[in-house]
Amino acid sequence: MAKRLLIVESPAKARTIQQYLGKEYEVLASVGHVRDLPKSNKDAVDIEDGFVPRYVISPDKREVIEKIKTAAGKAEEVFLATDPDREGEAIAWHVKEAVGLKKPHRVVFHEITKAAVEEALRHPRAIDENLRQAQEARRVLDRLVGYDLSGLIWKKVRYGLSAGRVQSPALRILAEREREIKAFIPETYYTLDAQFKATGGEFPAKCTEEPTDPKEAARIVEEGRSASWTVAEVKERAEERNPRPPFTTSTLQQAASTRLGFSPSRTMRAAQKLYEAGHITYMRTDSVSLGKEAVEKLALVAEKEFGREYVEVRAYKTKSKNAQEAHEAVRPTDPSRKTAGATADENGLYELIRNRALSSQMSAAKMLRTSVKAKANAAIPLFSANGSRLIFPGWLACDTKARGEDVELPKLAEGESLTLLSLGSLEKQTEPPNRYTEAGLIKELEKRGIGRPSTYASTMKTIQDRGYVEKNGRTLMPTATGMVVSGWLEEHFTHYVSDSFTAEMEDELDEIARGERGYEATLTEFYTPFSKAVLSKEGLPKATSLGPVPEEFVCPLCQAEMEFKLGRGGIFMSCTRYPECDGARQEDGTELKSDEPIGNDPKTGAPIFVKTGRYGPYVEMELPESEVPVELTKTGKPKKSRGRPKKALKRASIPASTDLSAVSLADALHYLSLPRELGTHPGTGKPVMANIGRFGPYVGHDGEFRSLKAPDDPYTVTLDRAVEVLAEPKRPPKGVDIVREVGKHPKTGKQIVLYKSKAGLFLKKGLRRIYLPESQSADELTPLEAADYLK
Repeated sequence: MAKRLLIVESPAKARTIQQYLGKEYEVLASVGHVRDLPKSNKDAVDIEDGFVPRYVISPDKREVIEKIKTAAGKAEEVFLATDPDREGEAIAWHVKEAVGLKKPHRVVFHEITKAAVEEALRHPRAIDENLRQAQEARRVLDRLVGYDLSGLIWKKVRYGLSAGRVQSPALRILAEREREIKAFIPETYYTLDAQFKATGGEFPAKCTEEPTDPKEAARIVEEGRSASWTVAEVKERAEERNPRPPFTTSTLQQAASTRLGFSPSRTMRAAQKLYEAGHITYMRTDSVSLGKEAVEKLALVAEKEFGREYVEVRAYKTKSKNAQEAHEAVRPTDPSRKTAGATADENGLYELIRNRALSSQMSAAKMLRTSVKAKANAAIPLFSANGSRLIFPGWLACDTKARGEDVELPKLAEGESLTLLSLGSLEKQTEPPNRYTEAGLIKELEKRGIGRPSTYASTMKTIQDRGYVEKNGRTLMPTATGMVVSGWLEEHFTHYVSDSFTAEMEDELDEIARGERGYEATLTEFYTPFSKAVLSKEGLPKATSLGPVPEEFVCPLCQAEMEFKLGRGGIFMSCTRYPECDGARQEDGTELKSDEPIGNDPKTGAPIFVKTGRYGPYVEMELPESEVPVELTKTGKPKKSRGRPKKALKRASIPASTDLSAVSLADALHYLSLPRELGTHPGTGKPVMANIGRFGPYVGHDGEFRSLKAPDDPYTVTLDRAVEVLAEPKRPPKGVDIVREVGKHPKTGKQIVLYKSKAGLFLKKGLRRIYLPESQSADELTPLEAADYLK
């Protein structure tokens, strides 16, 4: 009998579900997306034909597709059980299209338990085209914005930078806060603290006013110390603290950041593992609702662990109009299980999720709040103290870390005499607003309707990977590059990085998902004015300005005003009359003078300079025209240079920890002796070189490089020794073996190496691994076949 085939996204989920379904089903994993837009924007989207995306199968997914195709050919029914969100709906559709499935069933699992899986299989449906199109619209939209804006930023700010539909507004929020901090002018004020003794005990109190005048602060202290004190007012009120709703994706990320110190991506990795192992429900959700069965389970566990008086069944309603109420909040699948997970991260996150879900069905905590005011028989302000006492813990018995500290005041009565034990003042300054943490930024993005829960982790990672933001402890600080990019986008694309535009765009994508809006109409409505806006900015000058400098710093050459600018080496002050005047200062105001050479090359007479760049200090000299290497075209003719001819420079690294002020002309010439041509390789007749690069000394030949280890030295290594080093095979990473050298690539001429890991045979394309089909024999792989896999 032919098996039923069920396709999920991850191998871990496949293994868990296979155990539930037994031999009647074959469960395979797509391992995420199987198709995507090509890297080239020119071929990615057919804009004229209605924004039709041109998908290509990812090279490392060819084997996956073949395996699914073979299994589907033998199966009587095919079920697509990818994740229950837009992304999962899109992956299901891509598998259907890539494999050529006719009428597959679509099923969704909100939790990976035997009962949930069997129940879902009893209610299959067709692929939801609205959900799929909403994801496709987001992907195409992000590609169009990213490529068009990034291309413009490359030209106008710096090559290699990028912009994005969600990352740019997130960066703008950080940049706005940074400007607030820099513009903040602190003010001095004084806090006055007293310690009193009453019949029932001692307690601290603070002055209800915070004077800004030191004389006034001193007067209050002086008069207070000699005055008599009594209790002016005592107020007690009962208060209840209700539990918080169970987690959504964003609140889970915020709590994990605050409580566990996890980054959003770390949180989502651990949550994904817990979901795939069947311990929690699906972790990408913006709903706080819980199913009836889940509520009953949570209430039973709460009663068993804490007692009947601690249980109060509650229903939570999501405020967002776009929340998918069919999804539940993140909760444990079996709340009676106190611990779960294979790693410490998973254990900690599971405990956080369980406590939050369990406490959501518990009774309110009852507290007694006490407020006391003390007065002196002198013309000074009142002093106040606040305290609290927990009468009944309620849900705080489960989520103990949410309790905070109780400050209990002694029993006091109005008119009661007090003894002043101490009174003093402390000078303080008002502080600027705090920088955002990842948790704080996620909360802010959600409040403004920017992005969706599933995008927050990748947004946090992207703005840091791009070098726009640095993480200092838990604080996010925009870099100089980030400030320039954000400022430029805010000035020239105000509408497209605004809260309103980004939030409205998310609403429109949600309308596509609900079938209320068309795919092509939405993209046309956006892209027509957007492309015109991009085109209109082509004539803008290159922008690196970071704003005016303090007034005391003027141009050292012409005394004109200056502005902060972003250069390759960081921030500096530049004359506002540049390029007419090239006066400059360092960020701290020190004058930047033109480099002075440490000497001249005895052979060519060219001046030699000591400089510092991105990768450290180096020496530099200009090459004479006779030594300038000529770049050739594919036909062998010299390449024609465009624009202003560039100077041909020779550079060499200065060893780390060298005192730059002590570098002599002899030292510089020694460094510039690299790269050294050691001779020709006896096997190929091609040159062998020795040099120092970003990662240290090395020898190279015909596109192959090997690091030099002490005692080998690039300044003294011989040709014979270099040939020996080059003959040693490159050491693969741990857990990887070299199977064999396949041969030279037919186009690039580089040696192709076949590797093997636990996952199978693979080739390397840069840092990416291209796994080969199981049917591919290692011995029979030819260079031509390997090149085809590497396309």
